Amino acid sequence: MTRKRGNSVARAAKATSNKRWVAGDSFQNFEARVGVGTNNQTSGSGYGFDFISRNRIQLEAMYRSSWVVGAVTDVVADDMTRAGIEIESDLAPDKMDRIHAAFERMSIWDRINDTIKWSRLYGGALAVMMIDGQRPETPLNLDGIGPDQFKGLFVLDRWLVQPSLNDLVTEYGPDMGQPKFYDVVADSMALPRQRIHYSRVLRLDGVELPYWQKISENLWGQSVIERLFDRLIAFDSTTAGAAQLVYKAHLRTLAVDDLRGVIAMGGPAMEALLKNVDMIRRFQSNEGITIIDAKDKFETHQYSFSGLDNVLLQFGQQLSGATGIPLVRLFGQSPAGLNSTGDSDIRLYYDSTKQQQERKLRNPLTRLLQVVCRSEIGEAPPEGFQFGFNPLWQMSDTDKANIAKTISDAVTQVEGAGLISQQTALKELRQSSHITGVFSNISDKDINDADDELPDLSELANDPNAGQEAGPKQESGPGAQS
Repeated sequence: MTRKRGNSVARAAKATSNKRWVAGDSFQNFEARVGVGTNNQTSGSGYGFDFISRNRIQLEAMYRSSWVVGAVTDVVADDMTRAGIEIESDLAPDKMDRIHAAFERMSIWDRINDTIKWSRLYGGALAVMMIDGQRPETPLNLDGIGPDQFKGLFVLDRWLVQPSLNDLVTEYGPDMGQPKFYDVVADSMALPRQRIHYSRVLRLDGVELPYWQKISENLWGQSVIERLFDRLIAFDSTTAGAAQLVYKAHLRTLAVDDLRGVIAMGGPAMEALLKNVDMIRRFQSNEGITIIDAKDKFETHQYSFSGLDNVLLQFGQQLSGATGIPLVRLFGQSPAGLNSTGDSDIRLYYDSTKQQQERKLRNPLTRLLQVVCRSEIGEAPPEGFQFGFNPLWQMSDTDKANIAKTISDAVTQVEGAGLISQQTALKELRQSSHITGVFSNISDKDINDADDELPDLSELANDPNAGQEAGPKQESGPGAQS
């Protein structure tokens, strides 16, 4: 008996301990039913899974029919690929021009744009590097790429390929843990039933997921639409409801004497009533007059729906926060407030876009440029070859002119000091033309004809008059002026 009583006390103590642990450090008032864990409606709240990323048909219906979903999917992709890159290397300007021309000729930025779009919509997408003469199921052979072998990119979203879930990359590096192969599952595609090695693709995911959730998505990411689905439903419901209220902005009532009797009688009496109502409707205009029976009563009711714009704005701001896209970019609407133009919001958004470029596009573009250089200029990128993303904030003509003047003054000063040759100075000026638009007409002939030799600085150092401005010599002697 004593043993059973001891077990009961232990179980009661354990239950009490568990209850205290569940309460945690959050504020609670059980008498007032305030706080999470008390007997109130908030305590019944929670979060569940809504696997919209797995419903391809619904995502495609939303993309085609909802302009908000289309903007959320397209805007970031457009901004990430709009300005392109600036190559920083000691390559000859003509070679760098050929690389930029290849990006334009093969619409590489458009294909990367599509890859970003479908990765955001579906949760993942691939851009396959098409290299003539190499089999896609084999590892990429950079040394085997000859002139004009690279033919561009081919985009496949996550629903067009099946990753090799049991054959993963085991080599150390950024691709470790990713599928080693991707099998094209669509027979109607340009690459039917092809197996593609991971080294030949530029892979982009939507929203990165933790490990077990990534496993549940076949090693893909999550659609960006899934996180904002509830906010999107709220916004569209409010917008549609506000539009529906327009039909109720005014109501007209006609009180008819003995209406029930007329309806019950039907026949000529009912037809006469309908004709009367139709006549009233047709003659109700700005210059018309309403004619009714002396015993009837006609009333109009006008309604104004104030405050709806604030409600819609609040839901729009929630969508803007959920997507990370400012109102001025997502809706084309400047934020409210005195002297508010949205420039600060756009600058913060561009900084966020730059971060995504560095995080998601840096490695794929590095791999792509390894291929493009070998195909276009016949050589691997030299040591020190790197690139940077051009700023998204567009400079005015005045800003470009000021930058061009600053660059030209700096180059001229360094060249005049004998630190660089005329040929190098011309290369620097033409390279800056991608930013300023100035000095783009410096041709290869101008560069080749320029002097490539540095001046002999030792002669300048031994000459005591070097660096002095030429001018009239002052005479010394009794007649010289002091």
